[in-house]
Amino acid sequence: MLTVVAFLVAIGVLVTVHEFGHYLVARWCGVKVLRFSIGFGKPILRFVRGGTEWVVALVPLGGYVKMLDEREGPVDAAERSQAFNTQSVFKRIAIVVAGPLANFLTAIVLFYAVLLPGGETLAPRVGMVVPQSAASAAGLLPGDTVRAVNGEPVADWDALRSAMAEGVGSAGQLVVEVERGQRVLNLPVDLERFGLTRLDEKTVGRIGVLPQRFLPKIAFVEPGGAAEQAGLAKGDILKTLDGRTVAGWGEWVVAIQNRPGQLMQVGVERAGRTLQLALRPASVEAGGVVQGRIGAAPALDEAWLASLRRPVDYGVFGALVQAVERTWRMSAQTLKMMGGMFVGQVSLDAISGPLTIADYAGKTASMGWQSYLSFMAVISVSLGVLNLLPVPVLDGGHLLYYVAELVRGRPLSERAQQIGQRLGLALILTLMMIALFNDLGRMLGG
Repeated sequence: MLTVVAFLVAIGVLVTVHEFGHYLVARWCGVKVLRFSIGFGKPILRFVRGGTEWVVALVPLGGYVKMLDEREGPVDAAERSQAFNTQSVFKRIAIVVAGPLANFLTAIVLFYAVLLPGGETLAPRVGMVVPQSAASAAGLLPGDTVRAVNGEPVADWDALRSAMAEGVGSAGQLVVEVERGQRVLNLPVDLERFGLTRLDEKTVGRIGVLPQRFLPKIAFVEPGGAAEQAGLAKGDILKTLDGRTVAGWGEWVVAIQNRPGQLMQVGVERAGRTLQLALRPASVEAGGVVQGRIGAAPALDEAWLASLRRPVDYGVFGALVQAVERTWRMSAQTLKMMGGMFVGQVSLDAISGPLTIADYAGKTASMGWQSYLSFMAVISVSLGVLNLLPVPVLDGGHLLYYVAELVRGRPLSERAQQIGQRLGLALILTLMMIALFNDLGRMLGG
């Protein structure tokens, strides 16, 4: 229920803000607005105020503002000056741009609300390097402090993740500058060797560098899994594998993944006693590769994580600056990702649809108001950028028509605009199908 409510609130607020941007500027420009609708389909709430019909419709996945327009029906001569199509091209541009602009301003307000009270960040120190990963091959070590990625300074782990994503999605390479003791090292990460040249939602995680440290101690055992069948229990401390001492959790993960279906002897410490257990990892397919899995999770090294936490207090003005910078940076990254999809640098698997967005809405809402508002800000930025793409049926498509009108000195022909609308609609429907397919794949574990 929380997921549904959080999703409807987020989409409802952000769509309303977007459409209200169009509505407000249209009224300022003297254009008559016939209908303001949140949602599509059958109206469930309707009233008339100020000459505009206000509607809340059944399907909450969008909205629209319908303006008086001679192209959509007869217009009384007395009202012709209030028709959208009779306005100057600059007024039409202002009305079209107002929706996405409202989303960007909303993102700034939401980020400001999150940043103003202050909070905590994680210092960009490496807690764990996954064995046999790209980060491990590059020479990154636990305890390294990351100073920059591709020359871009990073102040915390959020900035580090963003810089790595941008490096994969646009530059196609990563050079990580780290501080190790008294030395500063530049470590190139070979993305191509590890199949990390296309950005999707899992690419950054697969690079193999994490802020957390995990103890070789079992914190959770999945019922019915290989770990439970072997007799492993919560609180067990892993000591040996086939008589060989294995210290870190990462080494355990690699050893288990590399031996699907093979019997191994695991030595564990339990309540002061040492036990030897026979463990046979289950065989599972991940990314086309069969790997071992035992169904157990490690305990987090809380002391290490606490050492990374740093209090931050931006202040009234500083929080505003940070909110604007964060919105700008996220807008640029979103645009680069969308561009990367067209040239093959970013996987289409990165496209998320309503099911994934709803899932994130529920998860962030359960984490607290700051996480939820940050989620809403991210979605607001995405809506703003998406709507500015030069695709007919989107705001950016209309903007493209009006810019062409400015250049040519006259509007594009009705036929040219109709062809553009059909092509744009086909593209949007295709992207919607891909997003839905990705959503279902995530839900089914694919």
